[in-house]
Amino acid sequence: MAGTTYETDVVAWAQEQARLLRAGRFDALDIEHIAEEIEDVGKSEQRELASRMAVLLAHLLKWQYQPERRGSSWTATINTQRERIARRLERTPSLKASLNDPEWWADAWGDARTDAMKETGIGFDQFPAVCPWMIAEILNPEWMPE
Repeated sequence: MAGTTYETDVVAWAQEQARLLRAGRFDALDIEHIAEEIEDVGKSEQRELASRMAVLLAHLLKWQYQPERRGSSWTATINTQRERIARRLERTPSLKASLNDPEWWADAWGDARTDAMKETGIGFDQFPAVCPWMIAEILNPEWMPE
């Protein structure tokens, strides 16, 4: 490597690694850190999907548990998250596997319950311990919990 290290400046390091790759200087590459960064890209995509799902689920919980407060802001957030989740799944089809992962769902649902609790004042334990809705319902633009 030309001197920039992964630990001291990851952006400069990444640019340097890209230059080395394009130049065919494979012997000079920081293979271990490149592999870590590639794995992190996938993890980042999964985190974004989980974050969007948690926001969507929290708003669906609020919709169901506080019908008197339903409004255009909640509807807009629900619609936006559904659209962005659909777009993310379309652009990165391998993320669909996350939707079948019980651990991923437990994290997303736990985050949704926590967010809904903070935003509504309703106790955490008042929300179901496990998501009561099917993924097809959650992502269906025509469906809302009642």
